[in-house]
Amino acid sequence: MTVPPQGQAPMYVPAFSMKQRITMMANKYELIATNPDGSDGQLLAFAQQKRMAFKEEVTFYSDDSKSQAVFSFKARKTIDLGSGYDVFDANGQPIGWFKKEFGKSLLRSSWQLAAAGLEADGTERNPTIAIVRRVWEFVPFVGDIPLPFIFHFDYTDRATGQPVLSVERKVSVRDRYRITVQDPRLDFRVAAAMTVALDALQSR
Repeated sequence: MTVPPQGQAPMYVPAFSMKQRITMMANKYELIATNPDGSDGQLLAFAQQKRMAFKEEVTFYSDDSKSQAVFSFKARKTIDLGSGYDVFDANGQPIGWFKKEFGKSLLRSSWQLAAAGLEADGTERNPTIAIVRRVWEFVPFVGDIPLPFIFHFDYTDRATGQPVLSVERKVSVRDRYRITVQDPRLDFRVAAAMTVALDALQSR
């Protein structure tokens, strides 16, 4: 077993992407490593979120056979989703958490994110797009028409202001995100859970 450098998370992945596959009953997410040349590498995890059920829990597997669970996230309270979500390893031990800040998110989506030795704040990068998305959602009929707003999120260390995590949505037929983890203290499992939450729970 390789011991990570001091201060680095046990599962640190500096860059990966997320692809979404939309089916009738579920949203499926593939987390894929990014090679040094920017191309797609190996599959890191697979997750599925049932569209007709509460979105309070998502389990990640080693592949789409769903034979081996590797980590998960779950809402602390089913009714009060503002209480936050905890991220667990394969053994059910907590390794991080995240929480949407509903007050700040009225105009511009904001999140809190924490892992071992790290607390970060995340905000939607473009305030103009944030406002347009909200107007679109509240206009009768128009809000029912899906529009692929290209939104990005940036997370910074609460103590130092240094970059921690960036999630960028790309233009494609299927939702695709490019994720950069600037802070080696942020475990891939926590970063992946946060990325899926940005897609699956954004409207919650």
